[in-house]
Amino acid sequence: MLRRSRPRSIRLIAIAVISTLLLAGCGVTRGDDPSGLHRLRMMVPNSPGGGYDLTARTAVKIMEDQDITGRVEVFNVLGAGGTVAMARLMNERGNDDLMMTMGLGVVGATYTNGSKIKASDATALAKLIEDPGAIFVPADSPFKTVADFVAAWKADPSKITIGGGSSPGGPDHLFPMELAKAVGVEPKRVNFVTYDGGGDLLTALLGKKITVGTSSPGELIDQIEAGQLRVLAVSSEQRVQGVEAPTLKEAGIDLTFANWRGVLAPPGISDTAKQQMVKVLEEMHGTQQWRDALAKNGWTDAFVTGPAFEQFLTDQDNRVSSTLTELGLL
Repeated sequence: MLRRSRPRSIRLIAIAVISTLLLAGCGVTRGDDPSGLHRLRMMVPNSPGGGYDLTARTAVKIMEDQDITGRVEVFNVLGAGGTVAMARLMNERGNDDLMMTMGLGVVGATYTNGSKIKASDATALAKLIEDPGAIFVPADSPFKTVADFVAAWKADPSKITIGGGSSPGGPDHLFPMELAKAVGVEPKRVNFVTYDGGGDLLTALLGKKITVGTSSPGELIDQIEAGQLRVLAVSSEQRVQGVEAPTLKEAGIDLTFANWRGVLAPPGISDTAKQQMVKVLEEMHGTQQWRDALAKNGWTDAFVTGPAFEQFLTDQDNRVSSTLTELGLL
């Protein structure tokens, strides 16, 4: 009896091992990847250190730390303010392992770079956050207050170079254009220089290639805390936690402005794959770790999925198109 049972035990063990290997090869076991997805990649449409990069890496770290997913590959695709990344996203039609962070800057870049691709053509997953704009100067700038900056700007707009980490039509461009209108500077006279993300903007600002930078506080929070940069004002309704700067309204300028960031997937993915991706983002959004990240980076929770986010993307297309047409950039 014992001699006959041994081969049977060996066969059972072999079957179990083979089954495990097959399942591992498929990569869909919840033990390896709690999301049920075989793997995930997160594409960032600008350089390391920018807002999309910070949002992506923060979200992915939480997904991994909280065992919401297995390991997620994060990679940057630079070029044309996010238009190159959008083209890649569209070319990966039907691929259900890819997500991409994006926002108002990418929407604007598709217009200003003459692309026929629109964010609303991709698969809408979730809007994550809203983010105020901020006016930055190097710590040794002669501008101590936003009033100092505005006075010099109104005196001679050509002498004030403003840099932003997004293409024309993006938040870092739209914000100073709306600010110009609010303080009485003709938007077409604004001397604006575009950079591909917050990292490149920071280099230009600290290198004195530009006078003033516009971006979100969270992108440059390390340099603010280190004393390398001074924030003259923020564009939110309320002051940003951890940033010692007034709101524009407190400084006597009647303007609020908000950027936003969200996540897309390629077009043509299955409804099941879309639901799995949305579920991953919903679980990430529900963690205390994400709430802590919102507070740390001065982000406003603006989580939206489904038809509401799809309609929002269409509305943003219309917003950017009308603004750029008004400025004579389309």
